Amino acid sequence: MLTIEHDVNLKPYNSFGLPALAHRLVRIRTEADVRRVVDHPELGRAPKFILGGGSNIVLTRDIDAVVLKIEIPGIRLLEDRSDAWIIEAGAGVAWQELVQWSIDHGYPGLENLALIPGTVGASPVQNIGAYGVELKDRLDSVEVMDLVTGRPALLPASVCRFGYRDSVFKHSDFGGLAGKSVITRVRLRCPKPWMPQLSYLDLARKVEQTGIAEPSARQIFDWVCEIRRAKLPDPSVIGNAGSFFKNPVVTEDQCRDIIGRDPGIVHYPMPDGSIKLAAGWLIDACGWKGKSVGGAAVYDKQALVLVNRGEARGAEVVTLARAIQESVYGRFGIRLEPEPILL
Repeated sequence: MLTIEHDVNLKPYNSFGLPALAHRLVRIRTEADVRRVVDHPELGRAPKFILGGGSNIVLTRDIDAVVLKIEIPGIRLLEDRSDAWIIEAGAGVAWQELVQWSIDHGYPGLENLALIPGTVGASPVQNIGAYGVELKDRLDSVEVMDLVTGRPALLPASVCRFGYRDSVFKHSDFGGLAGKSVITRVRLRCPKPWMPQLSYLDLARKVEQTGIAEPSARQIFDWVCEIRRAKLPDPSVIGNAGSFFKNPVVTEDQCRDIIGRDPGIVHYPMPDGSIKLAAGWLIDACGWKGKSVGGAAVYDKQALVLVNRGEARGAEVVTLARAIQESVYGRFGIRLEPEPILL
């Protein structure tokens, strides 16, 4: 039985805590629910908006499209192979719940991705990443259902067109799947033998500070949670969407030019010879930390995070973000790109 909810306030369903109405909302708890939507005489042909944990969106208006609230549960070990553990999770599972489950059950490999907000189903869309690991490094395959035919498909990682905070699921043109399919389950590959990923500076510092040269997966998990909690606000306490801007990537010549003017800029060499700049440093250097527009503000502990100080509206968040972009461009000649989707 398909239940359609009308004029649902989405404030509790987005981590920024921004007000907006979903004129029609359907909770998707099984694959059969997707087929019911597709076969529905009214909903079947209507535009769809997929909502997971709401941790990567900025709502500036009410949603006219049919909102599919993904709540598919379940985590299990699908395969125990000689080269990897394959874990399957429903798209509605909280990402942190999956990471905690994998550590508790002795399947290491996801620990660097601890405490990232949002759901499992949203993780391939954004190609989430942190502390030296991206989802593409651990993804085996994604189960999707076509929003026109209702047919299921299993997509291997190789066809997901992963990029920096990007994937085939974020685009609707050139074969993109945004608005055309919904992710129902995700399969993660935790490789054997397990090797700790400690190249990220914050983790290297933890090794030095603690003297633990060969940390376990659980130790890395605990370190990552500790680091993230010190830097980033808890969305349940202060509304936010995590890192708001992507770290820009520039050429060596561009980086050399910026260093000539600002020697302290934080930057990271990439394997392809390009240089990744710390967006938070750029924003902080422009004096934005703690500044606000209405109810939206730059977090006073981390300039890369925009927060809801109480009753912010989406338009205020966007106004603040654009002012930051212009400021950074004016000083460094670099255009910052938002991570969350602005609606």
